[in-house]
Amino acid sequence: MGREKSYIFIVNPKARSGLGQVIWNTLEPELLKRRVRHEVYRTEYRRHAEKIAAEISRDGKEHTVVVLGGDGTVNEVVNGIGSFRGITLGYIPIGSSNDFARGLGIPRKPEDALDIVLSGRRVEEIDVGVLRRGRKERRFAVSAGIGFDAAVCHQVCVSRWKAILNKLGLGKLSYAAVALGQLIKSRPQRAVLTLEDGRKRVLKKLYFAAFMNLPFEGGGFRFCPDASAKDGMLDVAALSGISGVRLLAMFWASYRGKHTKLRGVTMLKCRKARVETEFPLPLHTDGEPSFLRKEIEVEVMGERLRVITG
Repeated sequence: MGREKSYIFIVNPKARSGLGQVIWNTLEPELLKRRVRHEVYRTEYRRHAEKIAAEISRDGKEHTVVVLGGDGTVNEVVNGIGSFRGITLGYIPIGSSNDFARGLGIPRKPEDALDIVLSGRRVEEIDVGVLRRGRKERRFAVSAGIGFDAAVCHQVCVSRWKAILNKLGLGKLSYAAVALGQLIKSRPQRAVLTLEDGRKRVLKKLYFAAFMNLPFEGGGFRFCPDASAKDGMLDVAALSGISGVRLLAMFWASYRGKHTKLRGVTMLKCRKARVETEFPLPLHTDGEPSFLRKEIEVEVMGERLRVITG
């Protein structure tokens, strides 16, 4: 007989304003009831999940790592894993946005997500992107961006709206609430987008460029409706050359994926791209903010990650 399967859970107890710990307290008794062999690590500070994942993957053995948290916790784990070889990732979504789960068909209800993890019936290999800024780089599973959408992600991380809406069960609206304020402050600027084959696109008055591995960002905004994590490509949505009012219209249209043919919207696919702007702009990877930069590179990694999907 084969060895009984074991799971390693990385739990973010502070996810969604403390809901993470509450949910874990309901799920662990179920694991014990089913006699599921498991270990649990609780995160205690920012990027702690990254360190935990690095330690788990260091031995090079096969592990099933299950994340209980939000997209930010997934991002930390994906960045912490040394090599994807031997790692299978499961996910129980507890965050405000849950775009990773939404894009891969993982149920929002924690009990249903746990059932899918334990069944392991559907495991897919997905692409992972990487954003490089100078000598530093950051992986992303959902999306990366520069400009307006990244500024919104920055503000959401510190906004009182996120905590308030989380408590009301409306956390995904925090992105929309903050975006309205950022719209007033946003200052578009000239940018050059260079693709892997050397083709260049000059984008006058660029508001943002989003590089999507999955269709959704910011709690369900469908910036790239056709994005797939299994095609070896990144879908790009860039918005430029329009007024603030049109930006707002595009923003709301994108929630239904109806913005792709609007004036000022550039949609394309690529394996690798570089963005250069006149002045430094905010960056994000999976909604996690990074320092301002004038130049970034994004590309699809050669290595793929095994994920238990819905």
